[in-house]
Amino acid sequence: MANCPECENELDIELDEVEEGDVVACEECGTEFEIVGVEPLELARVDGELDEDEDLYGEEEEEEE
Repeated sequence: MANCPECENELDIELDEVEEGDVVACEECGTEFEIVGVEPLELARVDGELDEDEDLYGEEEEEEE
């Protein structure tokens, strides 16, 4: 059983019933995660926010000096 990376709540994920690309949500905090790997289980947060160094297409922006 996996734990939510945000609140440490147990996530009810049946590994034999999910595949890469599925989205699951934590019942406690509501954070959504995309399953990016099944063996071992890997989760990536789905939140629509961009990292500081990423543009809309997920590419790193070049810093000007």
